[in-house]
Amino acid sequence: MLLLWEWGGVVAMGMCGCCCHGNRGCSFPGNRKGALSAAVLCGDVTGVTSHRLARQQSHHPGDKWPRQCVTASPGGGGQRHGREAQTLGLAGAQTTQLLVQPPWTPPVLWDRVTLTCQGSATAAATTWYKDGQRWWQLQGPDRFRVTESGTYQCHRPGTGRSPTVSVSNAWLVLQVPAQALLEGDTVTLRCRSWQDKPVSWVSFYHEEKQLQLFRDGTELSLSPLQLNNTGRYHCRGLVEDRTRQTFMMSEPVTVTVHELFPVPVLEGPPEPTEGSPLNLSCRSTPSPLRPRAPLLHLFYQDGRLVGGPQGSPQLLLPAVGVSHSGNYSCEVRSGWGPVRKSSARLRVTVRRVPLSGVSVSAQPPGAQVALGDRLVLSCAVAAGTGPLSFSWHRGDSWAPLGTGPRLELRHVGDNDSGHYQCRASDGDSVAESVPLNVTVLVPVANATISPGALAQPVRAGDPVTLRCSVQVGSAPVTFTWLRNGNEVARGPLLELGDVHVGHSGTYQCVATNQLGQDGHRVFQALSPELALTVTPRGHWDTAVAAGVGGSLLSLVLLVGAAVGWHRWHRQAPGMPKDRTSPVPSEEGEVFYTHVVPTKRPGGSPSATPEAPQVTYAELPGPRWHPGDGGDIYENVL
Repeated sequence: MLLLWEWGGVVAMGMCGCCCHGNRGCSFPGNRKGALSAAVLCGDVTGVTSHRLARQQSHHPGDKWPRQCVTASPGGGGQRHGREAQTLGLAGAQTTQLLVQPPWTPPVLWDRVTLTCQGSATAAATTWYKDGQRWWQLQGPDRFRVTESGTYQCHRPGTGRSPTVSVSNAWLVLQVPAQALLEGDTVTLRCRSWQDKPVSWVSFYHEEKQLQLFRDGTELSLSPLQLNNTGRYHCRGLVEDRTRQTFMMSEPVTVTVHELFPVPVLEGPPEPTEGSPLNLSCRSTPSPLRPRAPLLHLFYQDGRLVGGPQGSPQLLLPAVGVSHSGNYSCEVRSGWGPVRKSSARLRVTVRRVPLSGVSVSAQPPGAQVALGDRLVLSCAVAAGTGPLSFSWHRGDSWAPLGTGPRLELRHVGDNDSGHYQCRASDGDSVAESVPLNVTVLVPVANATISPGALAQPVRAGDPVTLRCSVQVGSAPVTFTWLRNGNEVARGPLLELGDVHVGHSGTYQCVATNQLGQDGHRVFQALSPELALTVTPRGHWDTAVAAGVGGSLLSLVLLVGAAVGWHRWHRQAPGMPKDRTSPVPSEEGEVFYTHVVPTKRPGGSPSATPEAPQVTYAELPGPRWHPGDGGDIYENVL
């Protein structure tokens, strides 16, 4: 049942209990420290059924022990005799409220109970009811002190009647503070006899089970309250009256212990992605009966404390890894510690991000490194979670060159050129980078000049072009031409054009390339020397002309001698005319000798011509042997 009581002019909520005996009704006491000035009378709206008493209620002590209590009835209820349960519970707020002081339930007549009616309209408009009938004696005042046991109710225009309150006058009463009872609280139950007569050997019972027996004590403290403390309580004691002692038993009182906070529920994403934040919330709202109760929150992973105790119900992990997978739970504690409740387990599985975007970078940039220099390759993963492993490969070989995210070659060699690739793995999958071509830059060597040998001598005016090349050397390669040790041109070709004597000299070319980052290493190769001699064109022509002229003159003289010899032989006398010229040998060759013409002495042009004089000569052939005949030619003059 929901209670309202007046505390310094402020209406507060509380709990009431119901004592059942006679008329149904409830009294609503305040706290045990007397801080409350009034208690609310509330109706029996918790569904507690009444039980008739076996004996008739008596209003005066005597042969029949009075057994009277205050119960509440939402409809005003009439006189009912019998055993009824007193209930300490919570119900909805009433429009018109009836407050009782002192704040114990059930209230007893000998405590000088004061009733106060609260509701709309003015105090003068209050109408009072007793035992279900309008009480004509009271019309207008909103407060009065009870002098008779019975059931009371008040009415205010516009808000209707209040719940009923019955004041008990029983011989033994078990009273409970009229306040909200929550987990962790401390509550005191007291067993009182009529007119506070002496009572001893008091026993307290919970659900018919004896809790404790006191020889002289009359109060039972329950601390800290737990939910299982809810139930029906009563007391039994030895009551003294004048000259006799009688064991009496109180009416049962139902005590309801409310949750300070419900069992927490842990909420959060069950499958977060590795590297993402994880936010877990421990949901547990304090009871509206104590909304500002301080609560502490603790978080556990697989039974190990990972957060708290803290006031915040949130646990934030900025970036989770695979190691954060596990069973999580949270615990909520009351600020003073006696109330603890744990949530059900929440299974959290951290999912890895698939590997992608594997790339390789090089230092020096561009993966071009001079022979003997240092090369560092680095592997990076754009997306993917670890732990990651790396391996390095070259070409199509699966044999690893190294492991780790970096591969360092301290002194690269000629055979270190090639395509390098990085493979990354997260244990579940493998991703490869695009191959990176590494070029080892080689110094220039073996510079040569072509053509290597020129026809000697070179005539002035001849075109001459020289070419310089190297056997090895990484581009770019520059060439410088030297003549007699002095630079004359640059480039792979030296075009001299039509040479002259001034081009004569010793030629060399110098091949140069710059390697390493920023070209900090310079290499040069010097070709062998090439000697070039240029002969002037005029001197050569004169010598040739003189030689040719002498040769031609000798040939003319020789021809003239042969012709003259031939004529001389034709004119020589005394040669036989009938001799036939022999046929040259078929294997022989003919050699001519000069012809000597012979004149007749004393001859004259007018004389009769005689037979010409012929001179014969035998010319041996190249295969002539002694004794062989020769070729005989006749020369007629």
